[in-house]
Amino acid sequence: MPVNELAVSGRITGERQVARMLKAGEIAKLFIADDADPKRTGPLEAEALRQGIPVERVSDRVRLGRACAITRGASAAGIRR
Repeated sequence: MPVNELAVSGRITGERQVARMLKAGEIAKLFIADDADPKRTGPLEAEALRQGIPVERVSDRVRLGRACAITRGASAAGIRR
């Protein structure tokens, strides 16, 4: 799990932001936490797979949040094109 890919300036953190960017076609890679609610992250993952965007699973929300340089957990994150 190379979450160190999120150490770039073009990262998006949070379900709503990721959803907006997916809709706009601006995501190059999607990261989803395994312990996140699948009802909320499932549509994000389905849309990413529909668009042919690679999806990376991260063990938990805290680890994903830390990789995004925020102090709390994150359910979803992405890298902009």
